[in-house]
Amino acid sequence: METVFDSSSLPAHERAEAWRATTALALVTTRLKLVDPAAFDARLRAMSLGAPQVTAMSYGPLVSQRTPAMIRRSDPELYQIALVRTGSQGIEQARNRVRLRPGELVFYDSSRPFDAVADDGCGAGSESVLLQFPKRLLRLPAAKVTGLLAVPLSGTHGIGRLFAQFLTTLADEHQACAPADLARLGHTALDLTTAVLAHHLDEDASAALRSPQQVLFLRITSFIDQNLHDPDLSPAAIAAAHGLSLRSLHRVFQRHDTSVSAYIKGRRVDRCRRDLTDPGMQHLTVHAIAARWGFPRPADFSRAFRSVVGVSPSQYRALARAGATVAVTGSV
Repeated sequence: METVFDSSSLPAHERAEAWRATTALALVTTRLKLVDPAAFDARLRAMSLGAPQVTAMSYGPLVSQRTPAMIRRSDPELYQIALVRTGSQGIEQARNRVRLRPGELVFYDSSRPFDAVADDGCGAGSESVLLQFPKRLLRLPAAKVTGLLAVPLSGTHGIGRLFAQFLTTLADEHQACAPADLARLGHTALDLTTAVLAHHLDEDASAALRSPQQVLFLRITSFIDQNLHDPDLSPAAIAAAHGLSLRSLHRVFQRHDTSVSAYIKGRRVDRCRRDLTDPGMQHLTVHAIAARWGFPRPADFSRAFRSVVGVSPSQYRALARAGATVAVTGSV
């Protein structure tokens, strides 16, 4: 699935409205003001990676606003992380304001108003690559990642450079990838985004993240991930394995804005989603895949999957085979 826009095919007086409509469809609804409407030029290519989407864009100087009224009318509840490739861009969100240079990353939220500007002061445009995905797919506490909104994140060294290279290569080489490859790359994109954000959370709150409570949470979630296949995995079994009372276990997860059962269900559904889109698993029935990840009863699996993804497992598999995007719309 691909959306392509090139303003050069349109008369100058139609370009602003066409760009607004295209970005509203491919990204989120915004209010646009062009610095020089007569000379405005823009290109966009949006590519589906399953639930995530990567978008490569170039555009002339402009100001973009996402207002509270727009959010009330339509909010797809997406996180977006963008890499600036050329030009200069700025964004203000959640009381943070940043001016970005080429090679820097910025993270923002469709559910919060923002003001953005693309203008290097010399009338030149900008080029960027953006990854967007449903907020529920990010396995980091929302309360923590809020502090990273509109904060400059390096894309020139460490994990940020790895992520930036991945985004750039994906934008440039996606046409050589089969639909099944793109679905797998969508999972990789989410994992790398999580790694980038977690890295900066480590920098900003390293003492808290190394606290005994955080270490305990990481040990418990690692135990859960290693035992998702066990249908008897339960809060009581997890608490016993870690020498905790049930009340203490639940408090650990409450500090991370979730519950033990919700975390287990979310992780199991994530694993099932991956297998359902994997061509190497096509010989397995939906219920066989469910059983691999701790859902022995088909009715329980269907109910859990639909509550997180918004469609049935069979529908999800059929849509993935057809190359369609399935946004995660439910809740755990």
